[in-house]
Amino acid sequence: MKILICDDDSMTLRALEFQFKKDGFEIIKAFNGKDGRKILEEDGDIDVLITDIYMPSINGLELVTYVRNKLHRDIPIIVLSRVNVADTIQFALDLKANAYLTKPVNLEEISNKVKQLLKLKLDE
Repeated sequence: MKILICDDDSMTLRALEFQFKKDGFEIIKAFNGKDGRKILEEDGDIDVLITDIYMPSINGLELVTYVRNKLHRDIPIIVLSRVNVADTIQFALDLKANAYLTKPVNLEEISNKVKQLLKLKLDE
């Protein structure tokens, strides 16, 4: 199973990569939304998208919209952000993100969330 992680924060990327490799996932990294969009266009085998909101070129919410409305992909999407504001969280969920988690990331929590979303997807 492949996870695409889009985040311009190298510390977050390294931590998530470590956790998910330990969990047995293949990790693909993008340091901005533009690179993430290109990877999603070229690789139809991405199983989960984890994206930060605030990144250069294309932000995470634009990336969620692109995945849902242009690529028409129904993969689990988790949005990460330091912003813990109800309107922002609701906006991300309205765009059809499956989950919104705040930074700093709790590795156990995000690992469990990915496994839960994948199980729900497989049970469909």
